[in-house]
Amino acid sequence: MADPRGFLTVRHRALPADRPVDERVHDWCEVHAPHPGDPQALELLHEQSSRCMNCGVPFCHFSCPLGNLVPEWNDLVWRGQWADAADRLFQTNNFPELTGRLCPAPCETGCVLGINQPPVTIKNVEVSIVEEAFARGLVTPQVPRWYTGHTVAIIGSGPAGLAAAQQLTRAGHTVAVYERADAAGGLLRYGIPEFKLEKSVLDRRLALMKEEGTRFHLGVEIGRDVSAAEIARRYDAVLLAVGSTTPRDLPVPGRELSGVLQAMEYLPPANRAARGEVVADQPVATGKDVVVIGGGDTGADCLGTALRQGARSVTQLEILPRPPAERPAAQPWPTYPMVFRVSSAHEEGGERVYAVSTAQMLGDEDGAVRALRLVDVAPVDGRFEPVPGTEREIPAQLVLLAMGFTGPERGPLLEQLGVDVTPRGTIARDEGFATDVPGVFVAGDAGRGQSLIVWAIAEGRAAAHAVDEYLAGGPSELPAPITASTVSLRL
Repeated sequence: MADPRGFLTVRHRALPADRPVDERVHDWCEVHAPHPGDPQALELLHEQSSRCMNCGVPFCHFSCPLGNLVPEWNDLVWRGQWADAADRLFQTNNFPELTGRLCPAPCETGCVLGINQPPVTIKNVEVSIVEEAFARGLVTPQVPRWYTGHTVAIIGSGPAGLAAAQQLTRAGHTVAVYERADAAGGLLRYGIPEFKLEKSVLDRRLALMKEEGTRFHLGVEIGRDVSAAEIARRYDAVLLAVGSTTPRDLPVPGRELSGVLQAMEYLPPANRAARGEVVADQPVATGKDVVVIGGGDTGADCLGTALRQGARSVTQLEILPRPPAERPAAQPWPTYPMVFRVSSAHEEGGERVYAVSTAQMLGDEDGAVRALRLVDVAPVDGRFEPVPGTEREIPAQLVLLAMGFTGPERGPLLEQLGVDVTPRGTIARDEGFATDVPGVFVAGDAGRGQSLIVWAIAEGRAAAHAVDEYLAGGPSELPAPITASTVSLRL
């Protein structure tokens, strides 16, 4: 282990300082930008990694869908053995530069030290390892030594599709990734704002994947530009990694007013503009009262984006009551608790309103939204019921719906392949990630439902194992962190 007395001598949890709020709200650069090689950052990492107790039963393993070897790389960071730390990290995670920035870190809520102390800063150690590895030239393409002659089509280039593509390419298969957008990355590129993930980080990884041999076909929508039947005929296996992109709507009076948008009608154009693209008819928050309906990460992304665009005010609504500050008794360690969390966007401004529902959207004479009529709600017999006498109006010239997603889009792709869809709206699969159509597999949110980036990568790796076994007709040497049958056990 690292320092045997580290958790006794270093009892505080410390993270590198974020960029100042009054600076970062005026640009689109990363809020938590890591600084590899910085002496102060390295000293902080040395302190925090020393707190890891190398537990006999490391619950951080169980809490992480990837099964990251957290105690091992904490020890190696403490010793300054960066190459070995990076090797351990890449054994279980294809893209730690992404999870280290975007994952909510369930590993930290499972940290044994967290029972009576603040947990180890696992997420910061993770992203620091990978950034040090890139800075030191330790991350190089892993080109396969031989080729199997098998071909695989992966439809979708989000984290699940990219993880599966990298694994299958390294196994020696010829892998083609099809993406309907003009650039790879899925929601990583156009759904996640620059201030959380600068796209140069994504592009750096994609360049390595291309050097390894993964092929990307961009601006191609399977089912429309190319028939799904042709793809199934041309390739030995097909993996669906199209995500969960059908947004949940809000059917209330006034929903049809202009200025009421789904989050993914607002964020992608904003991300393109932040990268310097000219976006025609881009919806912007400049000078407007903005209301974000939905209290999750996507809602926070909308909030941070609206603030950077110069919104007059931003209000984020959540139908649930405000979570407690401390772990509830009904959610004991090592479960991931529902507690009050403050994201970097919330630090920057805006107001959060809990236990409230939108009763109506009000418009002006031109058919544009001007206000929302809200009402407080309270749980009654498992339902949220309006609280009499609490109705009021708040101004809103831009309303963003960020209430999550209900499953993959229904359309030509799924229809032409003929795959079954579950009552939840996801693509049906067995415990080996296979659909009912021979040779067609599914991974990530398309099969699991809306989830975390770390789950998407884990499912991509596991699905790659299943596809490799299917192609080889026998055991695969690729790791298989999870099976689809374990999904419901580890939500």
